[in-house]
Amino acid sequence: MGTGFSKKKKEARLIQQQMSLVQNELQNLEVVGVAGSGLVTITLTGDGEMKQVKIKPECVDVEDLEGLEMLIRAAHADAHKRLKEQSPPIPGFPGFLA
Repeated sequence: MGTGFSKKKKEARLIQQQMSLVQNELQNLEVVGVAGSGLVTITLTGDGEMKQVKIKPECVDVEDLEGLEMLIRAAHADAHKRLKEQSPPIPGFPGFLA
């Protein structure tokens, strides 16, 4: 077990440290997705969990629940897009959250 093994071991340790840093960043990351000019907002945590949904009363119309559903989906899609954009890169896994 010569220098090749030692080098690989160091690389693995470095990647492990970098992954730990990325995990910490993700734990502290929150993104907000918006739809309908702010009528619906959704907050996601760095690991993709939905933390909060806000719906302004003026967009709730019992005659048009489909419209509200579309706004919720759009806000979630926006939040997910922002999460991918703001997430730190994962060493050795380019585009992991893409």
